[in-house]
Amino acid sequence: MPEAAKPSRRQQILEALARELETHPGMRITTARLAEVVGVSEAALYRHFPSKAKMFEALIEFSEESVFGLANRILGEESQAAKRCERILAMLLTFSDRNPGITRVLLGEALVGEHERLRARVAQFFSRFETQLKQVLREGEQAKELDMRASVSAIANLLMAVVEGRMTQFSRSGFANSPLESWEQQWRVLHAGLFPHSDG
Repeated sequence: MPEAAKPSRRQQILEALARELETHPGMRITTARLAEVVGVSEAALYRHFPSKAKMFEALIEFSEESVFGLANRILGEESQAAKRCERILAMLLTFSDRNPGITRVLLGEALVGEHERLRARVAQFFSRFETQLKQVLREGEQAKELDMRASVSAIANLLMAVVEGRMTQFSRSGFANSPLESWEQQWRVLHAGLFPHSDG
């Protein structure tokens, strides 16, 4: 069997940063520490990323590409609105579960003291996700699939609050409590309360 392709130095740096964010949650990650972990000089590190902000930006870009790529796939596979919501939310929680270090970036915890544009970028990530939920809910309402107890905006915002809360609890537990724990039961409660006469 052919040997798996060796990750590029750029990818190694990003993986090291994500790992450091996961294993040292209270510590500020320096470029000197990252260079040591990757096994290169700081000068070599800067050849791939001109600043630490650019490294964080690359992690956010990876999150955007992964999450919204998967969301589009779900929307292509699933036509029922409530099921679409369930699967998209579970996908984001699964992404968080598999990427603890990146979860700290998305929640803004790892960005304290970093450039303000990074915080704006993660805010945009969640705003875009909420917009996607609104679209799914609006289409479900128009197709008379969903009998909703509140407005599209109110429900989308509530679902985001639940998911972001689960991610925050995951981080606060030191990544001991998976954001997916009890999710199926919680979704049943949310579904029954928000869409009382809808299938899914």
